[in-house]
Amino acid sequence: MPPPYRPDNYPAVSPYLVVDGADRTIQFLTDVLGATELRRFPDTQGYVIHAEVRLEDGVIMLGDQAEGWPARPAHVHIYVPDVDATYQSALDWGATSVQVPMQKDDEDKRGGVKDPGGTTWWIATRVK
Repeated sequence: MPPPYRPDNYPAVSPYLVVDGADRTIQFLTDVLGATELRRFPDTQGYVIHAEVRLEDGVIMLGDQAEGWPARPAHVHIYVPDVDATYQSALDWGATSVQVPMQKDDEDKRGGVKDPGGTTWWIATRVK
């Protein structure tokens, strides 16, 4: 039998974020969204070459910007149990508001915040 084509408990698709300040992004993900750090590989200067965090059933991969690999703005959508509480927690942590949580034309109440590394997190809770 051939070996598995991906690690156990890893999804088929994982976003990869190149950010300005991977340490702070990881801290945001663990403090605000309840992520668990899986692994981190720093270089000799302390910059993160590669890291992985688990957020419920997903894995987010990320690293610091480097020569030839500039930080890029990204948007990531996640579902949380309480969009209002998570939004407020993100603001208290130091994220910037992009959109106050509101329900528009679908079943989700959704808001957005930008973390210090430049990633916009669209957080939502299904309400209908």
